[in-house]
Amino acid sequence: MTTDTNPIAMTAITAVGAAGMPRHHLAIFVALFVFLIAAPFLLYPIFVMKVLCFALFACAFNLLLGFGGLLSFGHAAYFGMASYVSAHAAKVWGLTPELAIIAGTLVAAVLGLAIGSLAIRRHGIYFAMVTLAFAQMIYFFSLQAAFTGGEDGIQAVPRGHLFGLIDLGSSDVLYFFVLAIFFAGILLIYRIIHSPFGQVLKAIRENEPRAISLGYRVNRYKLAVFVLSATLAGVAGATKAIVFQLASLTDVYWTMSGEVVLMTLLGGMGTVFGPIVGAAVIVTMQNYLATFGDWVTIGQGIIFVVAVLSFREGIVGVLAKWIRKPL
Repeated sequence: MTTDTNPIAMTAITAVGAAGMPRHHLAIFVALFVFLIAAPFLLYPIFVMKVLCFALFACAFNLLLGFGGLLSFGHAAYFGMASYVSAHAAKVWGLTPELAIIAGTLVAAVLGLAIGSLAIRRHGIYFAMVTLAFAQMIYFFSLQAAFTGGEDGIQAVPRGHLFGLIDLGSSDVLYFFVLAIFFAGILLIYRIIHSPFGQVLKAIRENEPRAISLGYRVNRYKLAVFVLSATLAGVAGATKAIVFQLASLTDVYWTMSGEVVLMTLLGGMGTVFGPIVGAAVIVTMQNYLATFGDWVTIGQGIIFVVAVLSFREGIVGVLAKWIRKPL
């Protein structure tokens, strides 16, 4: 008689704390929180806020790809459309920043429900192509619609006053608002992943026919995770519009969908902290190597090829193997 023992799983089980979170995960969250509290005093706050927005975007995408097993090439649609709606709501409707972000998020959720309900009827590459096709439709809509400003986008978006009281004009004050949104989003994703719903998603990802045979309505779970992922991507996009006071076609273009795929794969698909690392690497390259022009894109391509060929698990995935603990 043999016993199937997975050292990583056994370590994770024995390290679970009173709150149900493994101790090493709790330690990482605390260390990350402490670092991000100090970050605006060490780094340019706008840069760190950009990293946080894209890290949340990558984590939202990872929820769909890494845990749902669904590859979307159209997540820029939710990120970009939420950005446009948030910017329009703040500038034209005069909504406070939290209401503008909520408005953008709701539009992303509705868009995710509409597109997801059609896309989940296909599998594999066909699913990916359907999401890309819809994303391109959203891009051309954004190019032609009057409220988006066309190629100029929506500029000079007011940051406003949080709850009508706290002035977000200062980047230092705005930073802690963005940090709160980021941590709320990450903790929500963590809870989803480790809930019974998340376990069913992993089962569907690993063996969909068996999940169906066990009586799970697979398409409902797929649609639910699709909408959740689109909604959280919308939160990231809407927040980014307030931070940069700008919503443009770049946010909704297909290259944005490609970037979030790269961030997720580079950091570690199917890991909790991988997309955060991947987003930090890519955004850092874009900002600090911007003087090299198109060479930055070439560098990203080289990194992607090396990552796929050398460490398919991503940076955090490889690290998890080394320390024999799930990350």
